[in-house]
Amino acid sequence: MPPSSSSPASASASASGAAPVIVWFRDDLRLADHPALSHAVASGAPVLCLFVHDPRTAPSGAAQWWLHGGLCALRDDLSRMGATLHVAHGDATVLVPRLAQQAHAAQVVWNRRYDPQGRETDTTIKAALKQDGVAAHSFAASVMHEPWTVRTRAGDAFRVYTAWWRAARAMGDPPPPLPAPRRIGDAGMPDGWRAECVGIDALGLLPVAPDWAGGLRATWHPGEAAARARLREFVQDDMAGYATARDRPDLPATSMLSPALRFGHISPRQAWHAVACDGAAGAEDRAKFLAELGWRDFAVSLLYEQPELVRSNFRTEFDAMPWRDDARDLHAWQQGRTGYPIVDAGMRQLWQTGWMHNRVRMIVASFLTKHLLMDWRVGEGWFRDTLVDADIASNVVNWQWVAGCGVDAAPYFRVFNPVLQGKKFDPDGTYVRRWVPELAHLPASRIHCPWTCAPAEVPRGYPAPIVGLDEGRARALSAWRGLSGAT
Repeated sequence: MPPSSSSPASASASASGAAPVIVWFRDDLRLADHPALSHAVASGAPVLCLFVHDPRTAPSGAAQWWLHGGLCALRDDLSRMGATLHVAHGDATVLVPRLAQQAHAAQVVWNRRYDPQGRETDTTIKAALKQDGVAAHSFAASVMHEPWTVRTRAGDAFRVYTAWWRAARAMGDPPPPLPAPRRIGDAGMPDGWRAECVGIDALGLLPVAPDWAGGLRATWHPGEAAARARLREFVQDDMAGYATARDRPDLPATSMLSPALRFGHISPRQAWHAVACDGAAGAEDRAKFLAELGWRDFAVSLLYEQPELVRSNFRTEFDAMPWRDDARDLHAWQQGRTGYPIVDAGMRQLWQTGWMHNRVRMIVASFLTKHLLMDWRVGEGWFRDTLVDADIASNVVNWQWVAGCGVDAAPYFRVFNPVLQGKKFDPDGTYVRRWVPELAHLPASRIHCPWTCAPAEVPRGYPAPIVGLDEGRARALSAWRGLSGAT
């Protein structure tokens, strides 16, 4: 069943403006198409904007760096609207009810989360607020279709994306996005909050010693304004050819909007309508991009239905997979020193920028889980720590898909050959030359297989392959065939 509002406290208090409404920001760091914020402003009550940095649910690594920038941008955007972003640090299940009491709030409103820990936290807080006589209202904002809205005819959850997508499309376009408020009536800081709230810098989200975020700063600009500018640029300049060019890591053909969607600087509804209404792009290009937004919703729905997927194989026969535990091979993969240029380029791009091209994500994931026969959870954990767009649903579902153990997964016997993938999707070696500069002098015919070069051309310092392609594939298929029920 979908979440519902808790029993409200005095509605007249909210309507009169005597008691404030708290808007609890989480993964929705924007003002436009923010249903919770729009509800608070429409109530006519003074508004308190709150963000709680809860270590239990907070991102880590590169995504933590992004969060700092996103919070600073939101603070500045709210200030221009006449409002203040109040930031607290600690257990949200304790802080949110306490802050609501201290503010004598009439309501606390937020946009829904669907991951297991987020749902548990929100359910606990809603119950505590209800007990305290404070209304709690939640809204749909981070997906186009909430998990319980797209169902089979029997009322069950879908397990195949194409069927889910057909059903979702039959429901029509998602609602149009809401505009940002013109002005927010700020309630001012309640006396009790002064001891609870901190500055954004006090959260310690930025790396200091060492400062590894130089590449992130050079690549990204977190915040709603930058996200909306990138969406406009993508629609106007980069959509043409998206359906096919999106698989080419050597071309600037993807939207680069994944971190903005992850942190809610834009909503999927905003992205949907910007693309769907673009008359310049071809129908195939528009359809492909919209289907990618759909896959994001599908991943959310899978994790909502089966929260155990965070750590458990969907296909339980993979519980017996004899995954290898090899620290040396894992380190080589993490550092981009496997000896396979397309794999190494992707892993180095990830380390430097906090992002990796989607096609290359599949290649490096296949290499880890199949050629190196390592547990998908190891790779998922590395991605979660190094991606600025680290999203629990997409990360888990995509890793299980590549590993062959997930819902609607690619067959395990489908093993990506990194040499062939490189030649097909980076035919001139442009992507490899950028991220693996020690190979830049090699011709396109050799750059994806440098071990075939003449001795004088072999690049110094670049490693030999850590596993043979035939050897790794055979080992993976042998392990897979040993599983009971493998198909």
